[in-house]
Amino acid sequence: MTRKFSLVLILLLGMTLQLIPARGQNSTTTAVPTPQTQRTSQTDEDVVRITTSLIQFDAVVTDKNGVPVTDLGADEFEIRENGEKRKITNFSYVPLASVTATVESTTTPADKKGSPSPPSAPPPPAPIALRPEQVQRTIALVVDDLGLSFESVKYVRRALNNFVDEQLQPGDIVAVINTSRGVGALQAFTSDKRQLHAAIDRVRWNPLGRGGISPFAPIEGDDIASETRAEMGGADPSAASAGLDEFSDELFTVGTLGTLSSLLRGLKDLPGRKSVMLFSDGIKILNSDGLSPYVLDDLRRLADLANRASVVIYTIDARGLPALELTAADNVRGLQSTTIIQGAPSSGGYSTTAGLGRVAQTQGTIAGGSLLSNRVSTSLAKRRTEVFDSQQGMNYLAEETGGLAIRNSNDLIGGLKKMLDGEQGYYLIGYVPNDETFDPARARFNKLTIKVKRPGLKVRYRSGFFGVKDADTGPAAPVTRAEQLAHAVVAPFASGAVDVRLTSLFANDATSGSFMRSVLHVDGTRLTFTDEPDDWRRVVFDIMAVTSGVGGEVIDQISRTENLRVRGETYREIIENGFDYIITVPIKRPGAYQLRTALRDTATERMGSASQFIVVPDLNKNRLVLSGLIINGFDPVKLKRSAESGNTPGGRVQPEPQAGPGVRRLRRGLVLEFGYLIYNAALDKATQRPRLQTQIRLFRDGRQVFAGDLLPFDAGTQTDLKRLNAGGRLQLGTDMPIGDYVLQIIVMDPLAKENQRTATQWMDFQVIDK
Repeated sequence: MTRKFSLVLILLLGMTLQLIPARGQNSTTTAVPTPQTQRTSQTDEDVVRITTSLIQFDAVVTDKNGVPVTDLGADEFEIRENGEKRKITNFSYVPLASVTATVESTTTPADKKGSPSPPSAPPPPAPIALRPEQVQRTIALVVDDLGLSFESVKYVRRALNNFVDEQLQPGDIVAVINTSRGVGALQAFTSDKRQLHAAIDRVRWNPLGRGGISPFAPIEGDDIASETRAEMGGADPSAASAGLDEFSDELFTVGTLGTLSSLLRGLKDLPGRKSVMLFSDGIKILNSDGLSPYVLDDLRRLADLANRASVVIYTIDARGLPALELTAADNVRGLQSTTIIQGAPSSGGYSTTAGLGRVAQTQGTIAGGSLLSNRVSTSLAKRRTEVFDSQQGMNYLAEETGGLAIRNSNDLIGGLKKMLDGEQGYYLIGYVPNDETFDPARARFNKLTIKVKRPGLKVRYRSGFFGVKDADTGPAAPVTRAEQLAHAVVAPFASGAVDVRLTSLFANDATSGSFMRSVLHVDGTRLTFTDEPDDWRRVVFDIMAVTSGVGGEVIDQISRTENLRVRGETYREIIENGFDYIITVPIKRPGAYQLRTALRDTATERMGSASQFIVVPDLNKNRLVLSGLIINGFDPVKLKRSAESGNTPGGRVQPEPQAGPGVRRLRRGLVLEFGYLIYNAALDKATQRPRLQTQIRLFRDGRQVFAGDLLPFDAGTQTDLKRLNAGGRLQLGTDMPIGDYVLQIIVMDPLAKENQRTATQWMDFQVIDK
């Protein structure tokens, strides 16, 4: 898809974004009730440190039922390095307790003035942009589509969707990564369920990988015939093909491990308890010549990378409990007996075209029949051996990094839950190494052994580490302008050295089609202005904008240097209230996108970054859809004066400072005006006009605090009925609690099909004191 960025610098404070001209067709003025209190969250730290003065690592202890044990003391552990006992110098237990957000029922009003919400309209997702110190768990869900069969993909998608819907916690950031696409940019980590579901929807079977239609290649009569001829002294034409298949499998396996390696390097600097959950049909360590040096070396390096990055690797065999006997997919009747059994008679009560099954039943009368039956048994035995071998690589990664290997179970959802149960907390244990640990003349792997003295308990821990300090293994810091911008763009958290805030909105125009318009609000106080003659001031900053798919693949990007020169009142407004930088991206295809931006002050090299996820619907399906939601905050006194003089808010009255669509920080008592477009409303056959109803709801901390009445929509004199302009107002109370809110718009279309009658859109904003 070819894209073009349209970048426009907006220098005027509070300038209204003319994406959607909001003119209050369904205006409501409502006092907002007092919402519930906010929740708090915990933080934790990276757990693995490998230095000459301290070796620190984590351990998880469970009872025989897999329940975490949290009351152990340091004297109940025994630590050995390379068989030699070490004294524990650092010890603590780190809990990872999560607080589950609750949402009030949307089928009842939040106060006596509101009417019940439409039952088919779900509450909006909480717009949680976690800061690093708020992250409890960082989880990478890695789908090995280079090694998954068509059959396994269905079960993996089901397990992933269940995880997002049922097991995702408020302190989690998660990424869904396909090994065929590489790790992509680390912005794939998010707490946004919409983005995660969009990534799961893109999980597909890869016909170019090593996984077939089913987890096991079916037994074919022709293959058995070739093997039987070879055993009788003839040539086996399938041998060369088998060798090529084995070589291809190794290449795909190395590709899978390469993606994991890139992921682990990126995870090193991320916060929280970090884990990788790998879904695959297996990783083979053995080939026909014995141990595969390529795969084994990569596995060893991966284990060391994971341990240094404080990452636990869990593996799930997506094949479940495999059926290792003959199945309906196996073809054992395509083999003609006369082509296999030398000297077999052509008569005697059987047909010369009889299949292998018939021959196996008459082995008492046909020479060689026993051999054919044995070949079937050999093929089944080979299948069992392949399953066992393919599980060894996944077992190795889990055992070496303190994780679990889930195998031979059809309950992938239960397996995923079992893994997460082990992530509720861990023991942090440290000791002082001796001189031999980091001896440069003996750069060896140092084996750790941990025992728990209390009977009946199991302990999971990292197997050890190579004798190299962490400082010797880390990546170099970004130095050049391009490196600094690229690093800020791919980082999963916003950079706060320069305060920037990004808001992206979808809209559609009859002439230009669909587009994404984004407002990047920049705090002017963090930029470096230089004085010039005649009161002019200049600032130079670099900006990078990258549009990517939900899997992290880059679709388009732009990087440029802006030279801004201002003076007088404009300069004072920028310093006091910042400015907006507008990015317009034409969208030719519907789908889920992410826009990431980074801004760099060239004088000080201070960075700022922000990201926004957005879904662009397919308007050609003719379903009810809403555009992005514009929010502005106005002084009620100025609005009243403007109305008395016949002007609208978009005329002479400008939004209050910080209350425009790019920032949305509204003081108590302001009037919140919102605007949006309604696409594809059905028309009444008699009047050729829409019969829509609209409702607004307000949420705070995931709890509904207000629901407005369900009101009829008046299209007035609008002529473009495929793109209806809508909006309204909401009066904020003077005693309204400060905090983060979400405004949700619901549109009902009784003329549409029953399952397409409701469309919803939301936008977050802040209520501040001053």
